[in-house]
Amino acid sequence: MSLPLFPSNWMTEEHHLLQDSAARFFSERWVPRAAAWRAAGLMERDTWHEAGAQGLLCAAMPEAFGGSGGDFGHEAVIVMAAARANLGGFGGSVHSAIVAPYLLRHGTDEQKARWLPAMATGNRVGAIAMTEPGTGSDLQAIRTRARRVTDEKGDHYVINGQKTFITNGQNADLIVIVCRTGDAPGAKGLSLVVAEIDAGTTGLTRRRLDKIGLHAQDTSELFFDELRVPAANLLGSSEGLAFGQLMGELPQERLVIACQAVAMTERALDDTVAYAKQREAFGQPIWNFQNTRFVLAQAQSDVLAARALLDAAISAHLKGELDAARAALVKAWCSDLASRLTDACLQLFGGYGYMLETPIAELWADARVTRIYGGTNEIMKELASRSM
Repeated sequence: MSLPLFPSNWMTEEHHLLQDSAARFFSERWVPRAAAWRAAGLMERDTWHEAGAQGLLCAAMPEAFGGSGGDFGHEAVIVMAAARANLGGFGGSVHSAIVAPYLLRHGTDEQKARWLPAMATGNRVGAIAMTEPGTGSDLQAIRTRARRVTDEKGDHYVINGQKTFITNGQNADLIVIVCRTGDAPGAKGLSLVVAEIDAGTTGLTRRRLDKIGLHAQDTSELFFDELRVPAANLLGSSEGLAFGQLMGELPQERLVIACQAVAMTERALDDTVAYAKQREAFGQPIWNFQNTRFVLAQAQSDVLAARALLDAAISAHLKGELDAARAALVKAWCSDLASRLTDACLQLFGGYGYMLETPIAELWADARVTRIYGGTNEIMKELASRSM
């Protein structure tokens, strides 16, 4: 960032060092390959091993389970560094800051020892399969079903159903599936079952989805047709616990999205200030026009406000004090700003802003989904209003 920002009081020297290391790695190693990833619609599987070797996966997981032993602040600086690098959708935030915590908090010691070290190295790629074609924020309406079967093949859940908009859907080989394991209505019949996908696995079909933005992120539909998962892969002490598990983890997911949104606004503003000072119109840089300066001054104040709000939320989360209502509001406010500010910045680029070869166009398209995923902003406001 070239713009002056107030210090983030939650950041330690270790966080700053990780931030610098992550930014350098993304800039030198991954940014030159980002165009190819966007064209392909996903990042190669080997990039996960690169990220693991660099210490960019599972940074907040305990060292005993292969992680770096950090806190959420370590995940936050990696998420923001990736967003500022404009990579087009590295799914490490879902893998490390969303999937891994489910396993850490709700898995048995045996499950954690089997799955988390493999996630930290990139040998396993994590995804969480919640959304269905007819079920977005209304998790109680999930229809994917897992029936328990004991036969000559052992004790298994046999899963049938469909999920959509699944981040890391193509590369994932460790998928947390939200499914209905009982006949209890609504939330009471939901469980989390972890599918380990290997070369010989049958019963899973994937279809990559084309999106407006985040073109390098492999977002997919998943189809389960008699997919067998060992009954021992249930997360939690019994069936029917998924809704509570999901509600406990969603505030962090929404904070991750806020981190992405704020980092996008910072990058968009930096790029636009630099462009305005070198782009000429009518014989002078467009920075010399009062409207340009006023638009960017307002944008800078918005970015400062967003970063202050985000820093306060991260500080609260690190203390265990961030509740679901405030996390929802932070996600909604920061993502609304990301869409509005990237649009204002794109306008100052003129016709070049509409060209996909210009980073501001990619930022504008990528920012749009932050108002949708993790729960739409309309749902965020509804959730927050219930605590007023």
